[in-house]
Amino acid sequence: MPQLRKDPILDCWVIIAAERGHRPSDFRVESDPPMASRGCPFCYENEDKTPPEIYAVRPANTQPNKPGWLVRVVPNRYPALTIEGDLNRQGLGMFDLMNGVGAHEIIIESPDHHLNLCEALPEQIEHIVRAYIARVEDLRRDKRLRHIIVFRNYGRAAGASLAHPHSQLIATAIVPRLPKEKLEAARLHYQRKERCIFCDLIRQEQALGERVVLETQHFIVLSPFASRFPFELVIFPLRHSHDFVNLQPEEIADLARVLKEALWRLKVALDNPPYNYMIHTAPSTHPRPGRPEYWGTLALDYHWHIEICPRLTRVAGFEWGTGFYINPVAPEEATRFLREVG
Repeated sequence: MPQLRKDPILDCWVIIAAERGHRPSDFRVESDPPMASRGCPFCYENEDKTPPEIYAVRPANTQPNKPGWLVRVVPNRYPALTIEGDLNRQGLGMFDLMNGVGAHEIIIESPDHHLNLCEALPEQIEHIVRAYIARVEDLRRDKRLRHIIVFRNYGRAAGASLAHPHSQLIATAIVPRLPKEKLEAARLHYQRKERCIFCDLIRQEQALGERVVLETQHFIVLSPFASRFPFELVIFPLRHSHDFVNLQPEEIADLARVLKEALWRLKVALDNPPYNYMIHTAPSTHPRPGRPEYWGTLALDYHWHIEICPRLTRVAGFEWGTGFYINPVAPEEATRFLREVG
């Protein structure tokens, strides 16, 4: 019989309808065909085809915007938001609007056009994580910006328009609805119990064990109890931390191995599926006008994490119209399948 399950963080429900699917192996999807590197703006010797780099990991004897780099960050040539200008908040009757001020950057993860991140050396993934941290720290100095998300679209079905391995970063002048709901739920739980709701969730999942895909010294990988999508995963740091940029060197090294392992298991289990991953971390804590204590408990109540969502099903009319997601694979079954891969 199908089950309704409530997300313990957000006030939303999902339908686990395992009878609609068959075996987890039935969700293998056809991989994108290999794409030629010729003319790719992210490859070596094509640095002039992107805007000038704003961050790079490269040997000291190499020049900016020239070959030799290991990771390179550039502004998006076609940004969703632009860094220049004032917010110019306005009201238009019952409507609110402001200028599209923000930042949109591309993290080019490797000079190797055909690299699959799950097959990269852990040291290369460490460089990528450090690039994420450096750009978030830099953009947080801009008091116009309130929220920054780092995300990765892999495969055409997940929204990737270029095959070359890359992630993106978008900074906005508002905190978007979904992160805001998580922040408010975490704050409310802490006000009631003086505990982090995410830490409570981690402890419960460790005690139950049935949705733990992988656990290391510093991180745990879970199939969420109320998974919206088949084989959805969440990576949590075991040490309570509200902010991704506070990662210690040993944690960066461990996260590189954990992210590689999680993506590798999905690749093997599902034949290299398209996916999105998103890093949810603390917002910028610039003072809020009229609310000096707005972020007063943020360091205590929030817990950063990474969501990985394989794109195996389509969101259709029921989901758009109700906010309910239908997941045809129970997270416990997905966990067992991914453990067997390991």
